[in-house]
This record gives sequence, C-alpha cells and structure tokens, in this order.
Amino acid sequence: MKKILLTLSISLFMISCSTRLHDFTLISTKNIELNQLTNLKKSEKRVSDEDKTHIIILIPTKQAKIENVIDKIIENSPGCIALLDVVIYSKFWYIPYVYGQQKFVVEATPLINGDYNSITSNLPNYGKVYLSKKGEIEKMVSISENEFNTEKDLILK
Repeated sequence: MKKILLTLSISLFMISCSTRLHDFTLISTKNIELNQLTNLKKSEKRVSDEDKTHIIILIPTKQAKIENVIDKIIENSPGCIALLDVVIYSKFWYIPYVYGQQKFVVEATPLINGDYNSITSNLPNYGKVYLSKKGEIEKMVSISENEFNTEKDLILK
C-alpha cells in the first residue's frame, strides 16, 4: 500500500508538456545563393534532431535553442543548404526541486544542392589527396581500405 501511495504522490508532482511550436515551409540558418535555386533537390528521407538542457533543482545547465538544432541538421546532412516542411516541438518534463529536461525537437526534409551529388559521385571510397603549398588539390589517388587503415594508424600514432 505504501508503494502505491508513493508512486501516486510522485506522479502528482511531475510536470510534463509537449507543444507543437511552429511549422515552416522553408527554413535555413545559412546563406543561400539565389543562383543555386534551380539546382536544389528535395531529399527522399525526413530527418530529426534535438537540443536538450537538463534542469537540476531549479538551474538549467544551458539554454536550449532552435537555431542549434537547425544548424545540426543542415551540417549533418551532406549537401543540405535548407530544410523543407519543418515542424518544431518543445518538450518539457520536471520533478519540482529535483530534476527535469527541456528540449526542442526539429523534424524536416533536407533541401540538397544538386551540384553536391555530381561532385561527390566521382570521389573514391578511400583515397589520398595531395595538396600544393597553396592548399589546392594537385592529385587524388584511389587506395584500398587496408591502405587507408594503415595510413590512418600512422597518422594517429
């Protein structure tokens, strides 16, 4: 009986909320060149990410920001310059004076620069790139996975 009363009293003090904040057709935190608009392609998959903060007693460990989530999605999606059909949620739960979490969740479809696929389709899976003193690519050589791992081990030592 005591366990039931303890469980009921704890659940009465817990606070939780989930809210759909915004819907956007197109959003980006990066500069977009207008001449790129004709080469853009919609990704086939939808992506999601979040920025979360912990609340200890009454003090948040950081400030969760929507911009951080949008930046992460754009940077983690190769060739992405903006997001389409964006939905932003705010989620929150808290046990008063103990612990809680607040987070922003962004779900979107990446908008990919069409030139990105043509550039990356010519790259080998494993390769060595030789640069000039000015940092320009002189040549690129395809190597095997074993050669790549050997080179990587030498660099990490």
